[in-house]
Amino acid sequence: MRTNGEIFAPKLWSVFQEGYGFGRLRADLIAGLTVAIVALPLSMAIAIASGVAPAMGLYTAVAGGFLVSALSGSRHQIGGPAGAFIVLVSATAARHGVDGLILATALSGLMLVAAGFLRLGGFVKYIPYPVTVGFTAGIAVIIFASQLKDLFGLTLSGTEPGPVIGKLEALYAARNTLNGSALAISAGVVVVIVVLKRLAPRAPNLLIAVALATLAAVLLNLPVATIGSRFGGIPGGLPAPALPVLSFDKIVAVLPDAASFALLGAIESLLSAVVADGMTGRRHRSNIELVGQGVANVGSALFGGFCVTGTIARTATNVRAGATSPVSGMAHALFLLAFMVLLAPLAAYIPLAALAGVLASVAWNMIEKPAVTALLRSSPGDALVLLATFLIVVFRDLTEGILAGFLIGSVLFIDRMSKEVRVSLAEQGRAPAADSEDGLPSDNPDIVAYRLEGAFFFGAAASMGAVLDQISDRARIFILDVSRAAYIDSTAANVIEGMAKKAQRRGVTVIIAGASPDMEAILRAHHAGPPLTVFAPSVETAFQQAGELTTAT
Repeated sequence: MRTNGEIFAPKLWSVFQEGYGFGRLRADLIAGLTVAIVALPLSMAIAIASGVAPAMGLYTAVAGGFLVSALSGSRHQIGGPAGAFIVLVSATAARHGVDGLILATALSGLMLVAAGFLRLGGFVKYIPYPVTVGFTAGIAVIIFASQLKDLFGLTLSGTEPGPVIGKLEALYAARNTLNGSALAISAGVVVVIVVLKRLAPRAPNLLIAVALATLAAVLLNLPVATIGSRFGGIPGGLPAPALPVLSFDKIVAVLPDAASFALLGAIESLLSAVVADGMTGRRHRSNIELVGQGVANVGSALFGGFCVTGTIARTATNVRAGATSPVSGMAHALFLLAFMVLLAPLAAYIPLAALAGVLASVAWNMIEKPAVTALLRSSPGDALVLLATFLIVVFRDLTEGILAGFLIGSVLFIDRMSKEVRVSLAEQGRAPAADSEDGLPSDNPDIVAYRLEGAFFFGAAASMGAVLDQISDRARIFILDVSRAAYIDSTAANVIEGMAKKAQRRGVTVIIAGASPDMEAILRAHHAGPPLTVFAPSVETAFQQAGELTTAT
């Protein structure tokens, strides 16, 4: 089905229509295996950082990841648990329990499906770039702060606080409990990841680092916390699908969390799809992407997982590994399931410090250092949006950070656009004499013609209204050329109406030239058209009408 030029069907459907042979399947299986090796430790690490069992991260990556790829609007999208959700998932689980988290995930999926069918996917592109950069940097800081406890092997006397300031204070108070073995493991993991990334960029550096850390911990019998000691290991497969616990009161209680999941999921998944487009030259389908993400979240909840979204790092890995279609993402989920079945007993020996080292390196890579530097140097406005988003995300709330950054960016954009609107003399040769400085035609001093350029909207209405009033005082006939006006909104139409009424009281005729059909409709709706003003298709026609009017009088 095609809507507004966009085919409303998953990319998988288009791939099979093109023809899908063994060569493409082989490439997709290799890419899927590559991504699965990256996703295995990362999924568990994100789940643990989110305050839930590592198994939930794997359930999310398998069930949700399979559905994301199968129903995605992007050929290369890889879905799974994302670091950006750590704070939201942790807070939701703390407030409402695991059952509430699963219910919020399912509800967010329904919201995303609705957003896709309402064709809201294209609106994400209106989020300013400094907002996304500041948001991502803020998330990175939060992720790193959440890993400090396991990075240093600290033991807290109570529950670890959620807010960053409170967390840092509690961790500093527990500094005497530092575990040297845990610190050595986490530092070693970071070093291995960095070295392998430089020397062997195609190697599965995350998995190799975790495997080496686990081997060292077992052989040296290091006194560190492991997945087995804290969580009892991971299951060897997916649980049977089950509906989340439903009650009216519970639904109402988790709705705000579900809305946050949906908003963040839409942003993350569509940004990931845009990154894949940039790497492949393809074009994703934003609305079907939201529908696919929504179904995937419902599916993740049915299998005991939490919120799933498109992940930029894993999607980029998928592209670099040579994936040709969504089959690679589906294969990645099946490979993860195979790993669970085959390697579940070994997962119990993985040190938590090793997974903390993985997330620490992920957090560092999430910060777009060149983009941050460029935005801080480019303009005070962009720097303000970036810093406001970053600080609010880190010290207040993720959703508030996005909304605040978007609001500040919008206000700055309105201010910039309002300064681009101007009124100038109509082109010489159409009416004003070459030596005229006041816009008066050389052959008729009773006619004055000015051109309106730019987007005439509410941000520029007050200043432009005063200018138009002054100009309309200077002749018997005032021609306003709007052929180069990019846009006129209702506020601008109201200003033109007010100017025309004042001109009418002074006996001045106002002719509006070059208005598009949409502009005419807005002006007529606000009573700024005939009989208060006269419409002319062009400036030339307007001068002819003006000449006839002056001759008649």
